[in-house]
Amino acid sequence: MELLLAIFVFAASTSITPGPNNIMIMASGMNFGTRKSLPHYLGICIGFPAMVVLVGLGFGFIFDEYPLIHEIIKIVGIVYLVYLSWLIANSAPKSLDSTETQPISFWQAVLFQWVNPKAWIMATGAVAAYTSAASDIYSQVLLIALVFFAVSFPCIGSWLFFGVWLKKLLKDSSNQRVFNICMALLLVMSIIPVTYDLIRGYVT
Repeated sequence: MELLLAIFVFAASTSITPGPNNIMIMASGMNFGTRKSLPHYLGICIGFPAMVVLVGLGFGFIFDEYPLIHEIIKIVGIVYLVYLSWLIANSAPKSLDSTETQPISFWQAVLFQWVNPKAWIMATGAVAAYTSAASDIYSQVLLIALVFFAVSFPCIGSWLFFGVWLKKLLKDSSNQRVFNICMALLLVMSIIPVTYDLIRGYVT
């Protein structure tokens, strides 16, 4: 349950922070309305968990053949997530403006995940940090993908359905900075159980 909670906190804190997906869906909702933006919304919510599965399957093959690599990547992943937390906490306020001229389709949103740097960071970071060589890697990857699938709808949906309110709130640079710091702290908290298990494994 601790690991599941950690994955949930990680997924929620990274999914709701400002990024290409959130800014684009917010702008789409404001410019074209909720109904016309639904394909874009579903493309993100389904496309990213699918990306997690595919990325995780690639890692899974490597981990099965070389278990030591999993431990190395896990340590690197934890260190990187701490670094990512620092970057989020210290990131300059982002512009929430967009230049969309027409709604993005479902498949465009799905394919966009593969060129979205934040999506790559989230997918590889989650698989590296929240899987264990002692358990079935494929079931763990599926669990991570399902958690992202569950949190994507409310997190991404908040930017679509409450886009106008969020834009007003986060347009203020001080509000956006406080928001980013809070999300960074949540991200650090999500790493604690994984780090504890890793240390305990080496001590015992």
